Amino acid sequence: MDALDVARWQFGVTTVYHFLFVPLTIGLSVLVAVLQTRWHRTGDPRYLRLTKFYGKLFLINFAMGVVTGIVQEFQFGMNWSDYSRFVGDVFGAPLAIEALLAFFLESTFLGLWIFGWDRLPRRVHLATIWAAALGSTLSAYFILAANSWMQNPVGYRIDPDTGRAELTDIVAVLTNKVTLVTFPHTLAGCFLVAGALMVSIALWHLRRPAEDPAEKKTSPDTTSPESTSPESTRAGEDRAAFRFAARFGAWVTLAAAVAVVISGDQQGKIMTEVQPMKMAAAEALYTTEAPASFSVLTVGSLDGSRELFAIKVPYLLSILGTGDPNGQVRGINDLQAQYVSQYGPGGYTPIIPVTYWSFRFMIGFGLAAAAVALWVLWAQRRGRTPTSRWLFRAGLVMPVLPLAANCFGWIFTEMGRQPWVVFGEMLTRDGVSRSVSLPEVLTSFTAFTLVYATLAVVEVRLLLRYAKAGLPDVEPAPEPDPGTDDENRPLAFAY
Repeated sequence: MDALDVARWQFGVTTVYHFLFVPLTIGLSVLVAVLQTRWHRTGDPRYLRLTKFYGKLFLINFAMGVVTGIVQEFQFGMNWSDYSRFVGDVFGAPLAIEALLAFFLESTFLGLWIFGWDRLPRRVHLATIWAAALGSTLSAYFILAANSWMQNPVGYRIDPDTGRAELTDIVAVLTNKVTLVTFPHTLAGCFLVAGALMVSIALWHLRRPAEDPAEKKTSPDTTSPESTSPESTRAGEDRAAFRFAARFGAWVTLAAAVAVVISGDQQGKIMTEVQPMKMAAAEALYTTEAPASFSVLTVGSLDGSRELFAIKVPYLLSILGTGDPNGQVRGINDLQAQYVSQYGPGGYTPIIPVTYWSFRFMIGFGLAAAAVALWVLWAQRRGRTPTSRWLFRAGLVMPVLPLAANCFGWIFTEMGRQPWVVFGEMLTRDGVSRSVSLPEVLTSFTAFTLVYATLAVVEVRLLLRYAKAGLPDVEPAPEPDPGTDDENRPLAFAY
């Protein structure tokens, strides 16, 4: 083990950890905006209560995402200074746009949304959450544009004197074909996570009265006149709101799953075109085949070079890679020989077991989340309330499924590009900081891991605390009068 190995582990751990918050922030910002829009249009207080309930979870997640995202920027200069020196002129442009435009748009309007309750006109206040959601989405686009340049470099030239990449066409960078297919795929994955979280929490609250013995003892007799007590009315309103949230979240999850499949199909074809080794590594395809089958499950040697047993779907890999059932998919051996002749001696094959299984875990966990969403919709058909104990158990783990799918998708994306840090231009081993020693990287890696573990505990406890608290009590206030002195009015939002 050397400094390069630990630096890669550190960047991988911190990136995957940060990405646990990103999809939920992006997806939930839009879902909260939709809920508030429904309240604005209908005046139904249950939508306002759902807005504030899921809005608080969104804010907790947003804050943690900002904290962990800052570390990503510093790592480029600490452990990957040679990489930063090489790509800074190109890579820095979309990241600067993201910080100066998208992040400030998101954070500014999010602040107005937080403290503007009952102070801003309702229509203006509604616009602030939509602006914040737009900022989150734009932020994702510019970051993906930077990452896509690492997968498929465009709009640049190499300075012969300095050996650095220099930006020549920012439009080409922002309209990179990899960006254009990765963005909708990533966005769909974000809604998959947000919808799953909404369903999971709603199912827990729908199940809670039946599971809580104390509530069963104190619940009123629905056949008596006292069944119309304020407590009974409040419980009925809560259940109606969570039934809507479960149905709404399930539809979002299901629609997002369809969008993930469609965009993923397009992404596979672009990947085969610009990074054929990654597609071959996804299947552990060593020899060129036409047509090529897709293996659902393979048992092979430890190094992944020899197949012992496999369950295959004929023609599927050719369809994924070329759109033609009889299309040719190039194998690892042929591509390795091509890269040796093109770039010089060396190994240009990623770690096959990692790419093979991360690709399948990504697909499997995503489909599992979609299956649970379909189950929820079936259980709520014709106004029914879900009662299956197994469904509620599946609902508890539902948010983990798309989160895992997103993480394995990024592991596949980055590990499948190896040994390149910028495909065709810079090897990963050449991007690490030469002045950073192994003990120094180990120290920072250990510190980050411990801090992130602590933050994970804080995040989970906060989310569980506010999710269990249930819907807040709200009293929709009248439209604020701009001429009224509200100096002594209570805070619109406070922890």
